[in-house]
Amino acid sequence: MKDPNNTRDTRPRLGSPLWSYLTAVTAAGTLLLLFTLPQLSGHDLETLLTEPRFWLLAGFVVFGELKPIITPGSNENNGASTSTTFTFATLLYAGLPMSLLLQGVALVICGVFRRHSPHRTAFNVAQYSLAQAAAATVLWGFGLGADPSNVWVPHGSDLAPVMLAGMTYFLFNDVLVAGAVALHERVDLVRVLRCDLAYQVLAHLALLGLAPIVVVVVDRSPAFIPLIILPFTAVYLTAAASVRREHQALHDGLTGLPNRKLLFLRAEEALTARQLREARGDRLQKVGLFLIDLDRFKEVNDTLGHPTGDRLLQIIAHRLTHSVRPGDLVSRLGGDEFAVLLPSVRDVHAAREVAVRLRAALSEPVRLDGMSFDLEGSVGIALSPDHAPDFELLLQRADVAMYVAKESRSGVEIYSPASDRNSPARLGLLGDLRRGIDRHELELHYQPKVQLADGELLGMEGLLRWRHPERGLLGPEEFLPLAEQTYLMKAITHSVVRDALAQAHAWWSDGLTVQVSVNVSGRDLLDGQLAETITGELMARRLPAAAFGLEITERILMNESAYASETVRSLADLGIPLSLDDFGTGYSSLVRLKRLPVKEVKIDASFIRRLTDSAEDAVIVRSIIDLVRTLGLRSVAEGVEDAETAERLAEMGCDSGQGWHLGRPMEPAEATEWMRGRLRLSEAAAPR
Repeated sequence: MKDPNNTRDTRPRLGSPLWSYLTAVTAAGTLLLLFTLPQLSGHDLETLLTEPRFWLLAGFVVFGELKPIITPGSNENNGASTSTTFTFATLLYAGLPMSLLLQGVALVICGVFRRHSPHRTAFNVAQYSLAQAAAATVLWGFGLGADPSNVWVPHGSDLAPVMLAGMTYFLFNDVLVAGAVALHERVDLVRVLRCDLAYQVLAHLALLGLAPIVVVVVDRSPAFIPLIILPFTAVYLTAAASVRREHQALHDGLTGLPNRKLLFLRAEEALTARQLREARGDRLQKVGLFLIDLDRFKEVNDTLGHPTGDRLLQIIAHRLTHSVRPGDLVSRLGGDEFAVLLPSVRDVHAAREVAVRLRAALSEPVRLDGMSFDLEGSVGIALSPDHAPDFELLLQRADVAMYVAKESRSGVEIYSPASDRNSPARLGLLGDLRRGIDRHELELHYQPKVQLADGELLGMEGLLRWRHPERGLLGPEEFLPLAEQTYLMKAITHSVVRDALAQAHAWWSDGLTVQVSVNVSGRDLLDGQLAETITGELMARRLPAAAFGLEITERILMNESAYASETVRSLADLGIPLSLDDFGTGYSSLVRLKRLPVKEVKIDASFIRRLTDSAEDAVIVRSIIDLVRTLGLRSVAEGVEDAETAERLAEMGCDSGQGWHLGRPMEPAEATEWMRGRLRLSEAAAPR
């Protein structure tokens, strides 16, 4: 999608190493053409224009340049061009001037068709001309040569010089291109040569190896040319299918940007390259990672719908891509969250300059459907090796910095240990936690919520546990505070919602129509994607909204009121029963409590545990119960650990309770048997 605000100039800076290199290669190629092309005589040109076989070769050269064979890991810039086969065949069959003429014309046509810049087209013409001249020099060294009037067809004894000429052509061409790429992306020449050397050797030498066969066929009868085209067609179709599959696996379907998997691969390459530079004594360059979260994007989705939001994300992706430096990678992680990888950056100040430029690009008004949108982004920056040695920790610390930028409204923040509330020991769990999510080590245990008056089961709350392979079963307090500051929290929430609804579906299918509820973090509410996730899971399992409940802590609603209240209201509109958890630990006013779209209020266990020992806490609990009843809500007491407490709560008018006295947290199979046992007792006690 074209961005009207994009005015990026891709020309190399005058006097830069890249500019000097391109100028030198272009000048050398131009001199070669000026010396070689006049060698074509009038008779040669007449032969060229009147001989059908030369028109066939010219057509295949042009087509091959326009349609390179693009395989996984390559693109139109480094894909294998079938023009290589026919250009080298022309060099063998009709000599260097003819092959230079056909290749030059094809490259100019390709440059115009793809809208390449003039300097790029000129470099490509020069690059191929120099490579062909090097190959022709090898042939001349063996006394081999041709012109349009005296064509040459290789024999079996000519195989060695033809192979040597082809290898020379490949080496010259690959080195010239790699030099430009290395200067453009500011990486080592050796690294560029090595990164896809195996593919380049296999593809180009295979194409060059077909050239003598093309010469024999063209000389014998052009009618056999279609037989050569069939294998090329099969290769094109197979490569195109492979590229589509790879692109889908490594790119975001909406924006076309690299996804998290490709970001990880590129980051690992950059970190490895930095380590190699450091081993050689270059400690100046670092690897940078940005996390960008759009501010107020949810308002667009809620007001104008997701199609408009999707188009806006596409525009944002285009702007980010055209605001970074050459060689930097823009990735979409999901929702309105993007990442930018800087494979090489000098220091924190240089990274901040790029971040400020990105944020400025985001803040430009967007015109869409006759409306103007003003968006901003919060950017978190982390550098390696300053802040983290590996990708996972780098991403986590960029995420911490991004949320600091979001909360402080500063726009751009660099990771600081002072702003990271997690200890080094707990940060050591991050890698284990990521792997634990992938290995399904997180599990839900279920604790009953029981009506105090008659013992009727009202619901089951899913309580998160982590079955660590070395440390055993961990409670949420040991890992969730870490996860809430990282990109992992969203994955955990998706896992919890999916598992809870899967269990609800199993119970409902078995006739145990109990509501399953889970807690959500403040970050989930801040993200704004929670409602979509729950709706999709409910629809997939054909469950009613009443089968699932969410518990939201009072503290979250107070700290994130500007964002959380919108998400809470959208969840309530979907019919999801909401519960206000840990009531009494925050600072909710009566007015605010009345406005919250919740069905029940859970009284914090810290008050319930002292209910029978403290008259003051008893007064507080009774006041909360009366307040909740007055507002038309249901009260739930947490931490009911003994019969005496349960009786006192029932006397006070508390609706329901939760705690070890009423039912301890149980694994799914045990919870199922527990509910079936209660159902059998209930049926047995029912009058007949």
